[in-house]
Amino acid sequence: MEFNKLYEIYWDKIFRLCMGYVNDSDQAKDLAQETFMTVWEKLSTFRNESNIGTWIFRIATNTCLSQIKYNKKIYSEELSDNLVEVNEETFDEEIKMLYHYISEFPELDRIIISLELEGIKQSEISKIVGLSDSNVRVKIHRIKEKLTQKFKNHGK
Repeated sequence: MEFNKLYEIYWDKIFRLCMGYVNDSDQAKDLAQETFMTVWEKLSTFRNESNIGTWIFRIATNTCLSQIKYNKKIYSEELSDNLVEVNEETFDEEIKMLYHYISEFPELDRIIISLELEGIKQSEISKIVGLSDSNVRVKIHRIKEKLTQKFKNHGK
């Protein structure tokens, strides 16, 4: 598939995935852009051993994790304290709260729930994160329960 088409199909999904990691729209845009730079550079090496979307999400995951590890000290202090300033026309209050709550989860849980929210099949999520299908199902169930509880505690 040609790069421009991949960019068009996956940009919004990758941006939202990155938002789930960093909870900052500017950083998420940078990470999404870095992801697509890597896709551009490595597209000729894609071997069709998996779905191309899985491959792109894996690149995004690795990009986000690398950034988080690089800035771990800063993120650990600020991540749960700061809500992202998001364009109000794009995200309403509940979406901002959702991203805030997701940002409080451990890294693996953030990627799993972000992929689930993007509508990625659980079997694909398993391949991306390297866990069994049943383990991913259990984790998704537990994460959703935690998110539900956080919203209930906040009165939503």
